[in-house]
Amino acid sequence: MSRIIAQHNPIAFKTQAIQVKASSEVLHYTPVGLPLSFAAMQDRRQPIDLADPEHFEVTLANLGVSVALELTWRGRRFQLLIKEPDSAQLKLISGYVPAHELRVPLLTAMNEIAEELLLETESGWLQGRYQDTWLPTPYADTLPLDPRRHYCLAPQRGASRAVMCRELNLLERPRAYVHLPTNSLQLIYYLSLQLPDNLEHISGLHADERLDTASGQLITQLDYQNADLYLAEFAAQAPTGQLFQLSRGELIEQSGHVFTLGEAMAEQEGWVVRERKTDWPDGLHNL
Repeated sequence: MSRIIAQHNPIAFKTQAIQVKASSEVLHYTPVGLPLSFAAMQDRRQPIDLADPEHFEVTLANLGVSVALELTWRGRRFQLLIKEPDSAQLKLISGYVPAHELRVPLLTAMNEIAEELLLETESGWLQGRYQDTWLPTPYADTLPLDPRRHYCLAPQRGASRAVMCRELNLLERPRAYVHLPTNSLQLIYYLSLQLPDNLEHISGLHADERLDTASGQLITQLDYQNADLYLAEFAAQAPTGQLFQLSRGELIEQSGHVFTLGEAMAEQEGWVVRERKTDWPDGLHNL
């Protein structure tokens, strides 16, 4: 049975369109125009095409971020994936970047991790820490924190090509691509997740956010029967094809072949991704 752990008004969200200029060496983006509501942004997310995937200038509907989060658990390596609501697609933790964070999209990535990745121990829920900064605790009123332990995030690797917001170089070097089906610029941050030692009964869950049409509120729910957080195993830098969920300290094997993978794992040509999804487990090679 699901449990509501938060709700808020989506009208509060504002963002801006994104002007992009790309060459074979670097991608520049600049927020432009008046603030856009969530609905106005969605109206702009219509398919486009680009003749040259390496060199172009275009104005896009929005900026989005994703997090490729790698976990080492008991000597085994995993990529964390979440299930898209009401679909059979696994994707990265992701979100839309609001206007006030367009120049520092790493902040949005941290907020998305705090909101979507829920790690429960026998003593409470783990708060996250990125280097010297604590992640927010959006559900502290309903999900008590573990008072003694937390998880740590660290940069894992960066893309070979630079991404700049105006004259500011994004030092974390996220991977960037223009997603043609949604007319959007997407950034992927590659991070590692380190859990505290001596965790015997940890469980991993995903918080599912849905729009309640009756109230107009965005409702965040937690459902133990549909944890929706998955661990795709890697060995020798390649996916093994095995998929798990983490429940009470045990890896529970799942069938990956019932799923597709999200666009962040589709083939990228230059700065461009043309597909909305790709196949399991082949798309994991593209991370």
